[in-house]
Amino acid sequence: MPTLTQIFIHPIKSTQGLPLTRAAVGPLGLEHDRRWMLVRPDGSFITGRESPSLVRVKALPTEGGLRLSAPGLPELQVPAPPADAPRLEVAIWDDRCSAARVGEAADRWFSQFLGEPVALVYVDARLERRVNPNYGGPEDRVGFTDAFPLLLLSRASLEELNRRLPRPITLEHFRPNLVLEGCEPFAEDSWRRLRVGGVELELVKPCSRCVFTTVDPLTGVKASDGEPLSTLASFRRRDGKVVFGQNALVRRPGTLQVGDPVELL
Repeated sequence: MPTLTQIFIHPIKSTQGLPLTRAAVGPLGLEHDRRWMLVRPDGSFITGRESPSLVRVKALPTEGGLRLSAPGLPELQVPAPPADAPRLEVAIWDDRCSAARVGEAADRWFSQFLGEPVALVYVDARLERRVNPNYGGPEDRVGFTDAFPLLLLSRASLEELNRRLPRPITLEHFRPNLVLEGCEPFAEDSWRRLRVGGVELELVKPCSRCVFTTVDPLTGVKASDGEPLSTLASFRRRDGKVVFGQNALVRRPGTLQVGDPVELL
């Protein structure tokens, strides 16, 4: 029987991943995961694809906000914006939604780090962003993840990929939320519904991978040889996309912890 062996959150989209041993799961995914995001003045979202140095930013959830740290900058405590905070229309791929602005101090801090004017925004109760109706129902929502609340993959799949690569890489290159052990490589491709502890998940779509997988999660440097994306493209191409891992919707919220058994439903 597969087992949940690792849990990760990324509080700000594209920043450093944080490992957890226990996490609450709601309709938007893991608590604190990708509830914050950086945008340009026009509202277009910023990710590690074009700003790979973001992986060197650590955003630690605190009571009512985040504590930020990054090379060359002082730590900054950022509160979650109040209910009447100013709003900004933001664009995430083809979606547009209204997000809460966090404040000038956070904007200045990130603008200095990235070397361009940016704003930090937040998923509050007023933000409405639907999951693609081809994969979810009208009640399914998402925060600032690319498209789905959760990303799951197995360690066996990573090991099979590493067997083919010129040099091994870590799970953090793929920024998963949930990592499972105790199954065959790519077994997750055929799964549809899971119970992990008391949480039920529906796997709805393979995750399409991009150039962000070539960014070293510790240094923010892109691999000059395009790995692991180049090797993945040689054997994990589906409908013109390079895929690795599975996107999931939450069908029964609850709490997860490392060591939970995984039951196929």
